Amino acid sequence: MGQLTTAERGVASAILILLALIGIAMGAAGRTDPLGVHGAIIFFYSVALIFIIISRAFEGVPDPTRIERYYDDPIKAGVAFTLAWAIFGMFIGVWAAAQLAWPNLNFDTAWTSFGRIRPAHTTGVIFGFGGNALIATSFHVVQRTSRARLADQLSPWFVLMGYNLFCILAVTGYFMGITQSKEYAEAEWYADLWLVIVWVTYFILYIRTLARRREPHIYVANWYYMAFILVVAILHIVNNLTVPVSFGHAKSYTIWAGVQDSMVQWWYGHNAVAFFLTAGFLAMLYYYLPKRAERPIFSYRLSILSFWGITFFYMWAGSHHLHYTALPHWVQNLGMTFSVMLLVPSWASAGNALLTLNGAWHKVRDDATLRFMMTAAFFYGLSTFEGSFLAIRPVNSLSHYTDWTVGHVHAGALGWVALITYGSLYTLVPAIWKRERMYSATLVEVHFWLALAGTLIYVFAMWNSGIIQGLMWRTYSEDNNLTYSFVDSLVAMYPYYIARAFGGGLFLLGAIVATYNIWMTVREVPVGGYAGDAPPITSISQNTTTGPAE
Repeated sequence: MGQLTTAERGVASAILILLALIGIAMGAAGRTDPLGVHGAIIFFYSVALIFIIISRAFEGVPDPTRIERYYDDPIKAGVAFTLAWAIFGMFIGVWAAAQLAWPNLNFDTAWTSFGRIRPAHTTGVIFGFGGNALIATSFHVVQRTSRARLADQLSPWFVLMGYNLFCILAVTGYFMGITQSKEYAEAEWYADLWLVIVWVTYFILYIRTLARRREPHIYVANWYYMAFILVVAILHIVNNLTVPVSFGHAKSYTIWAGVQDSMVQWWYGHNAVAFFLTAGFLAMLYYYLPKRAERPIFSYRLSILSFWGITFFYMWAGSHHLHYTALPHWVQNLGMTFSVMLLVPSWASAGNALLTLNGAWHKVRDDATLRFMMTAAFFYGLSTFEGSFLAIRPVNSLSHYTDWTVGHVHAGALGWVALITYGSLYTLVPAIWKRERMYSATLVEVHFWLALAGTLIYVFAMWNSGIIQGLMWRTYSEDNNLTYSFVDSLVAMYPYYIARAFGGGLFLLGAIVATYNIWMTVREVPVGGYAGDAPPITSISQNTTTGPAE
């Protein structure tokens, strides 16, 4: 708040007062409906932020020289949100995994049932943890590679706080049983409308910042961030076109019918993986990996080729989720074909990252942070190969509806998304808090091995579980009857479900270690004159065609 002018604090207060009034209106209209509960949450959330602004209302005029420096305060808050959502989302995930082995862990209550906590886990991890990490790192990268401060001081806070309000509404809604039953898009209509407002503000802020750049060149990481922001907006709007039952009820119904609804959902679902969980995190990879390795990206042209390949091919791949359904056969073939073709641009990015480490492998051996990024690139290549393989119809006939898909998803979510995120955070945190290094290199090392062991145990358990499931479900006796019942397959899965919960627990423990390490790093005394981050934005930078700006 200390960097906001009096006028900016006034505008922020006006926005929050309007939001509080909307919360009151929702509470009055919803009454006993879950919509009313969310109205109360919006009201108290807005009032809490108003009190924060009021508590700083009588501070002096902010330092006028601040506009000559990067605006890192929203980034710091974004890091805090990222770590909080990581622990919450991963804890719920371990709980959900444990319920499959020990069903009594739902304590015979509705809100703790698997069907409610599972979307709370996916939203907490994907949107809470992943989304906040993307917002925070995008604010950091766009400023450093553009030599420009964020376009204004209020928009970043609106994006950050507004986005986390959406996450809170979504997760609390799932606990109350509010859902659209759409994978990765379970939040109801009013939360979706709010996210559109926040996301458009995010895109405009990003474009305005790039327009103010002092660098003639737009570094490749910004291409990936822009694709992530723009395409996610399109996907979200089209997939969530719904008609509410009334303005006093949380429930709504999609405008899409039958198989069209399924096609639109998986066009969204797979491209959420493409542009939220791939493009945005590739932006992290293309900035923080060269930065940490102190090596230019191996091939800038290859990164652009990969960008356009991913952007074009991914758009057509979603229908491979609907093999052997009522979807027209030619559409299934289209999704399968483009899924196989995706292997080329995906491996181009993974290879580009690993080749960037040429001449720096000794650093990978000694630096656990760089090892996070190297391992993430490896898992990215592995999971994209597996995705293309599973999209082939004969393979899909064995894998679909089994735990193999769960293993594939978590190879990407844990091995790729989470590892590159933590590698980026371990690079970002000392830079923006002006510390020479992380509080404990040993704890970074401990986190790496916990995360790697947890991922491998989880993924191998689900690969084995899924393949056994698929084989048991298609085994027939000599008289053409199924050899195994569904209950038989559940019994066979039991040890693998225990292993999955254990692997997830190790990964959660690593996240707790990381949070403690980052917290202790922040608490340390800043180093005077530390120049580990970028110099002031008025200085002359390197040519960014070879790597990210210093």
